[in-house]
Amino acid sequence: MTKQRDFVLRTIEERGVRFVRLWFTDIGGGLKSVALAPTEVESAFTEGIGFDGSAIEGRTRAFESDFLAVPDPSTFQLLPWRGEIEPTGRMFCDLLTPNGEAAVSDPRQVLKRQLERASEKGFTLYAHPEIEFYLLEKELDANGVPIPVDGAGFFDNVPGGLAHDFRRASVAMLEDLGIAVEFSHHEGGPGQNEIDLRYTDALTMADNIMTFRTVIKEVAIAQGVRATFMPKPFRDQPGSGMHTHLSLFEGDQNAFFDPGAKYQLSIIGRRFMAGILEHAAEITAVTNQFVNSYKRLWGGGEAPPYISWGHLNHSALIRVPMYKPGKGGSARIEYRALDPAANPYLAYAVLLAAGLKGIEEEYELPPEAEENVWDLSRAERRALGLTPLPGSLGEALQVMERSELVAETLGEQAFAYFLREKRRENEEYRSQVTKWELEQNLDRL
Repeated sequence: MTKQRDFVLRTIEERGVRFVRLWFTDIGGGLKSVALAPTEVESAFTEGIGFDGSAIEGRTRAFESDFLAVPDPSTFQLLPWRGEIEPTGRMFCDLLTPNGEAAVSDPRQVLKRQLERASEKGFTLYAHPEIEFYLLEKELDANGVPIPVDGAGFFDNVPGGLAHDFRRASVAMLEDLGIAVEFSHHEGGPGQNEIDLRYTDALTMADNIMTFRTVIKEVAIAQGVRATFMPKPFRDQPGSGMHTHLSLFEGDQNAFFDPGAKYQLSIIGRRFMAGILEHAAEITAVTNQFVNSYKRLWGGGEAPPYISWGHLNHSALIRVPMYKPGKGGSARIEYRALDPAANPYLAYAVLLAAGLKGIEEEYELPPEAEENVWDLSRAERRALGLTPLPGSLGEALQVMERSELVAETLGEQAFAYFLREKRRENEEYRSQVTKWELEQNLDRL
């Protein structure tokens, strides 16, 4: 840690850094930032930066309002979009109480607690997300509908298209920030794109996702368009997801790999997957936390609304890919419900908690779903024991409210705040009178 701090202070001096932004997130996954003068960074490492936590969503009650933001020097990077005129760095922070204890409602600390539980069992969680988003014209059309920047589809090559330049600029900026990218391509919807981040440990990946979303927004602003991670911005086009590949490692060995097992997935991997499936409905309010999330989950395409798993089955909630058979390091499972707008710290925390529960209690994996789940009738799904995920945010919150696993994972304060704020969002949505309702009913009724 001392070497990392020295590196940060030396870099600030050598590069003439003018500002250092300290980043952290609120419970809803919103990025918060405070800018420090370079002369204040050294004391921030040792003493933290005090702020009023009661003004931040989900942090604390008014009579427990004082918090310290302590920067993590391992996350220091220069922000490429700030250029060399006013070089600006950033670091993610851990939030502490004035007596030095971890703030129980800090999403980063929520994930770190689960990672420590996994570490006690000898495991490290690795994640590899496939992040989808839409690129849109800056202005809406005359009816207030977003306009995609192109009409291309999956893997399309669009000569002279904006998306090529956009992805190239985004990938270059991400790599300047130390975030490795595996793939980038046009997705299925018009204006829809995907960028896949190279796998790394879950805490680093959660930080990377927060940085990724900022980079995408910054590049969009620079190119005169807008980018959205909204799960379902168009009724008749595919939603955007964040399919996430997960694996547990024991040291350098992938605990999910067994060369003699079906799909080369070990008993640990099977129990981890069984844990997520068993608790999938309970964690859905966290992995899919917006009213709009359920329009993606239940809007067709490859969204996975039923609790199931499969190998080549892209309609399953969890898939067991085998891109590189026999390569132990690549063994993993792919959770397909996650939103690109979810709070990554909380989402990874509940997924890990559910998976560890499956390992601890030796859950049995249910039978594999080999059919396209969407093509089955309701009776066929019932006969196969395929239960649905919650159909709305309100239903997801009702299930979450009864979940001991989610309450224990988030902690009492974060759990209560999340439920309260998401109920408020759901009630506001339910009170809206939509254009569709007026068109269908105003003159007919």
